[in-house]
Amino acid sequence: MPTYAYACTQCGNRFDAVQSFSDATLTECPACGGPVRKQYGSVGVTFNGSGFYRTDSRAGSATGGAGGGAAAKLATSSKSEATASPAATGS
Repeated sequence: MPTYAYACTQCGNRFDAVQSFSDATLTECPACGGPVRKQYGSVGVTFNGSGFYRTDSRAGSATGGAGGGAAAKLATSSKSEATASPAATGS
């Protein structure tokens, strides 16, 4: 069951209440009997796996990660340098 945060508008008392989704929201403060308001805060959400980053869907990324395209370019450039190297030293 979720925990909701409430704050009293009269006395400033802040408290948490564990309630079901079907329960009615609280309307009065347990300390002074004044009206309460539900407090909303940020919730931490983590997205794991592939497909959540802008670089995951780019063309040319064979591995699905951000570095796949850069590693492929590095491998091709070093391969072309390796083939040109023996011809230059063979003369």
